[in-house]
Amino acid sequence: MIGRVHDEDRGRRRAPAVPAGAGVTFVMPVLNEREHLRTAVASVLAQDVDGPTELILALGPSTDGTTDLARTLADEDERIALVANPAADIPVGLNLAIRSAAHPMIVRVDAHSELEPGYTRRALQILERTGAANVGGLMRADGRTPFQRAVARAYNSPVGLGGGAYHGADEAGEAESAYLGVMHRSILDEVGLFDESIRRGEDWELNLRIRRAGYSVWFDPSLSVTYWPRDSWPRLARQFFATGRWRGELVRRLGRGNSLRFFAPPLLVLALIAGVVTAVLQATGVLSGAWAVAASAVYLPLVAYAFLVLVVAAGPGGGRGWRDRLWTCAVLPTMHLSWGAGFVIGVLRGAERTVDTSRLGTRNTPLP
Repeated sequence: MIGRVHDEDRGRRRAPAVPAGAGVTFVMPVLNEREHLRTAVASVLAQDVDGPTELILALGPSTDGTTDLARTLADEDERIALVANPAADIPVGLNLAIRSAAHPMIVRVDAHSELEPGYTRRALQILERTGAANVGGLMRADGRTPFQRAVARAYNSPVGLGGGAYHGADEAGEAESAYLGVMHRSILDEVGLFDESIRRGEDWELNLRIRRAGYSVWFDPSLSVTYWPRDSWPRLARQFFATGRWRGELVRRLGRGNSLRFFAPPLLVLALIAGVVTAVLQATGVLSGAWAVAASAVYLPLVAYAFLVLVVAAGPGGGRGWRDRLWTCAVLPTMHLSWGAGFVIGVLRGAERTVDTSRLGTRNTPLP
C-alpha cells in the first residue's frame, strides 16, 4: 500500500536528521541458508557509504553447514560479527543484532536477498530528504528453475501477493510497510524494537507502531533488492500457511489496523469449501431441481479465479517456456489457498507456536 495511508497517518513527525558520515549496521537473521549466504553477505559488504559499516549475523541452529560458513566469512572480513540466536525466531534474532549494533542507522537484510549496488547510500539520502523513520524499495523476486521462476513471477504480480507497494509500485510515497527497511536506531529504541511474540509479519507490525508513533514509513522504487523465493512446492506451501496463520493472529490482535487486501485469500478458501459442500449435496441428491440450479452460483467465484490464474500464466512475461507457465498455474493457488487456510485458522485459534518450517532442514525439526 502506497500513498493510501490511514487518516491517523497524516501530520507526521519528522525523524532525526541522518548524521553526516553515519555508520551503518546491517542485521541479518540466518537459518539454513548455506546456498544463499555467501552471495547475500557479498552484496552487503559491497555497499558504498560514507561512514563505517558492520554486518551482524544472528545465527539460528542450522543443520546444513550455514554456521560453519558464517564463521568462515567472519574470519575473512572484520566487518562481520556473529551473535547466537538459539530460539531461531526472526524477530528475536533481529533484536539481538540491533542491540549489538555499533552504529545509528540499521539496515535489515535477508539471507535470501541481494542488495543492489548503491542501495544503502540512496536509502540514507531518501531518509534525510523525506524525514521518514523507515524506507524500503522493491522486492524483485527471481528464480533459477521453472518452479522458482513461477514463484518469483507470482511475488512480482499484484495477483500473487495482493498489490503491496514493494511488489511492483512505481511511485514513491508513504507506505503501510517496507520490505526489509533502512531505519533509525533511535526510533527503533523508541517504539520498542521488533515484537518477539510475533514469528511472521513482524516487519508489518513494527511499521504499524512506527506510524502510530507519528512517523512515516516510505517506499521508493529506486531502491530494489533481489529475493530468491522457496525452491520447492512443499516449502512454499508451508511458508505461506505459517504466514497466513500469523496474519490471522495479527487480525485478532490489531483488528482494523490490517488492510482489506489480507482478506482476499481466506475468502477464496471459504468459497472453495462452499463449492465442495455444494457439489457433494448436488451429487447425493440432497439439492435437486431449482435448489440445485440456484446453489450453482457458488461456483462462479471459483470459475472466475481459475480464469484469472490462466490469464496470468498465459500473459506477458509468463516465463521461459511451457513449464514456467504450468508451474504458475500451480503456484498461485498454492500460495493463496495455503495463506488463506492459515489465516482462517489463525483468526479462529490464533497462531499459537506456529513456525515457518520451510526454513528448517526437515518438516518436523522442532523449534523451542
